[in-house]
Amino acid sequence: QVQLVESGGGLVQPGGSLRLSCAASNWIFRYVAMGWYRQVPGNERELVATITSNGTADYTDSVKGRFTISRESAKKMVYLQINSLKPEDTAVYYCNTSPAAPAWWGQGTQVTVSS
Repeated sequence: QVQLVESGGGLVQPGGSLRLSCAASNWIFRYVAMGWYRQVPGNERELVATITSNGTADYTDSVKGRFTISRESAKKMVYLQINSLKPEDTAVYYCNTSPAAPAWWGQGTQVTVSS
């Protein structure tokens, strides 16, 4: 059974930071590209960061310089460090493979940026 569990979200003031974590249940995740996605109610889910199996990262323009994706493959973990948070970063954040596997979406973790 494949499971992805996100954690680390919360309520933070503008300019603050959070570190999101994603725990994978299956060793296959050591060998595939992973991504962090986010979704605001009523909008499409958006891919914000990806990391290949060998650690090459890429970001959507709106988060470049503020978000950092990383992975610890031996632990089956993927992380998203979010700095300089803005209200428009408010969303539910999910991890999945990149491209995403529809059956593997987890519950996500809510990030709310508000003063």
